[in-house]
Amino acid sequence: MELPFAESWKIKMVEPIRKSTREERLQWIKEAHYNVFQLKAEQVYIDCITDSGTGAMSDRQWAAMMMGDESYAGASSFFRLKDTITRITGFKYVIPTHQGRAAENVLFSYLVKAGDIIPGNSHFDTTKGHIESRKAIALDCTIDEAKDTQLEIPFKGNVSPEKLEKALAENAAKIPFIIVTITNNTAGGQPVSMENLRQVRAIADKYKKPVIFDSARFAENAYFIKTREKGYENKTIKEIVKEMFSLADGMTMSAKKDAIVNMGGFIATNKQEWYDGAKTFCIPFEGYLTYGGMNGRDMDALAVGLDENTEFDNLETRIKQVEYLAKRLDEYGIPYQRPAGGHAIFVDADKILTNVPKEEFPAQALTVHLYLEAGIRGCEIGYLLADRDPVTRENRFNGLDLLRLAIPRRVYTNNHMDVIAAALKNVYDRRESIRRGVKIVWEAELMRHFTVQLEPLEPLK
Repeated sequence: MELPFAESWKIKMVEPIRKSTREERLQWIKEAHYNVFQLKAEQVYIDCITDSGTGAMSDRQWAAMMMGDESYAGASSFFRLKDTITRITGFKYVIPTHQGRAAENVLFSYLVKAGDIIPGNSHFDTTKGHIESRKAIALDCTIDEAKDTQLEIPFKGNVSPEKLEKALAENAAKIPFIIVTITNNTAGGQPVSMENLRQVRAIADKYKKPVIFDSARFAENAYFIKTREKGYENKTIKEIVKEMFSLADGMTMSAKKDAIVNMGGFIATNKQEWYDGAKTFCIPFEGYLTYGGMNGRDMDALAVGLDENTEFDNLETRIKQVEYLAKRLDEYGIPYQRPAGGHAIFVDADKILTNVPKEEFPAQALTVHLYLEAGIRGCEIGYLLADRDPVTRENRFNGLDLLRLAIPRRVYTNNHMDVIAAALKNVYDRRESIRRGVKIVWEAELMRHFTVQLEPLEPLK
């Protein structure tokens, strides 16, 4: 008899969580202006708003924190981190930052100027924000298949070679670099194949353009290459990772995802020009070059996390839990971006709340209804997150409208996944009665979804 799948770790410490009543949640979501980012953590039962910084660190990571060197300059913690990054990625120049968006801010301050065009595969919110705030254009070159949530193909996060080639043929002078997000978060946590990374590299070389990887979930991407792409089934995750990064000139990293730390990030590259340019922004924005916004103890935890989470068993345990939730949703007929991604399930709100017009933000309405149902906090990845067009100031409705249920690493059990699935089923079963969504009453100019204030367009009970 084949043994059932089980986690590759055991639980050493637990944290209590509190259930609430629907009446309480109605009051709390109203006070939060129907924006789940504004809820207090204790008002949430199962928190799937993000997998960023919410994972449970390992015993080795906690032990490493005790070795942290808090020297302002030249800390040994930095050199341990740098050596680990170089060993895993092959990049020799490393600048630590306090998180991924800080890495983007530092590097893009050097590389991006007004009028530039930055092609890539579905730039995530902070990436797009850092590009557009500099009066540049984030050009989405994701394959068209990613827009069909019910289509099952193994590498739905791929860059379209045809779209990328067209962008470079028409605007090469305005393109300082190409960015590839691994995995492609906005498209549903979907991976990018090694073959596609090679295609991007070939096009980049043709036009003499560098390539940057947005690498928050690079290890999960490597897992999918190993399990889905022919020729990689017998390679280790670390071997695949090294090959992936050999196709890039540099990377930004939010270490709060695949390195499983609560705070941290970095820039890494082999281009000394980029390193010299970026470090002039690191010092005023983040801190000195050997800490860059991080504590020494956090750099040590990050180094261990990178090493541990580029091993197959850790990644398999994590991704199998996401697959488990997907199978439960399949039982209930709930549509999501297929196949299941690496870090989250992206529920297709447009296919569920069919009575809610796009102008009333169906995915945000679904997010609110799921919270009211069971205190589960998801995150809208859709029309709100898309922001307004920076030129016309019109809402952008040309992408997918998804409710993301991001699963923190090593935090919840499959029993919690069952609760999420059952709560979503309850909302799904009454979907025909949900006829209106929400309207914006206040919004920021950039990355509005974090602070937007909303009002429901029909009574919630």
